[in-house]
Amino acid sequence: MVAVMSRTTWAKDIAEGLLADSLPRRWAHVQGVAGRARTLALILEDDSELIEVAAWLHDIGYAPSLVRTGFHPLDGARYLRDEVRADELVCQLVAHHTAAAIEAEERGLDEELNEFARPAPRLLNALIYCDLTAGVDGSTVDVDERLAEILTRYPPEHVVHRSITRSAPLLRDAARSVHRSLAASRSGEMRGR
Repeated sequence: MVAVMSRTTWAKDIAEGLLADSLPRRWAHVQGVAGRARTLALILEDDSELIEVAAWLHDIGYAPSLVRTGFHPLDGARYLRDEVRADELVCQLVAHHTAAAIEAEERGLDEELNEFARPAPRLLNALIYCDLTAGVDGSTVDVDERLAEILTRYPPEHVVHRSITRSAPLLRDAARSVHRSLAASRSGEMRGR
């Protein structure tokens, strides 16, 4: 009898193969993001596996073997679409995670990013929340702490610094939206006991 691999195991194996040895710090972050995704099962219901899969795969575009444009959401999404033949929605989430549209515009890659449709805000916000509440070492962090950490890694003139500065209000709103949904769901669960 052949064992069937779960989608989350499949995604974890891809990410681990691409990141664990070449970018161990990025791999630690990705593990934290996937862990944060598992905490959203209560509010995501049928979409919880999808968000965990996207969480495992969201940063694979940093892998040295995948870098084509130097814009990791696009490089990762193209790899998933063209080489792995991943689900279209997973590719869209990877392509558009964490305000990628703003950075694509800053890089002059907005047309290329538009190869991938923008996923539903509810799903994208969930992935943003997971990405921005997992630190570089995979630990749970506050969104503002994570944004500040990103900004300290890049000088003000760098495209990532400019993009994060521009997108910070949108990113905070997305993360707060998910946090509120999670709090309301937990509160309702407590009342039901």
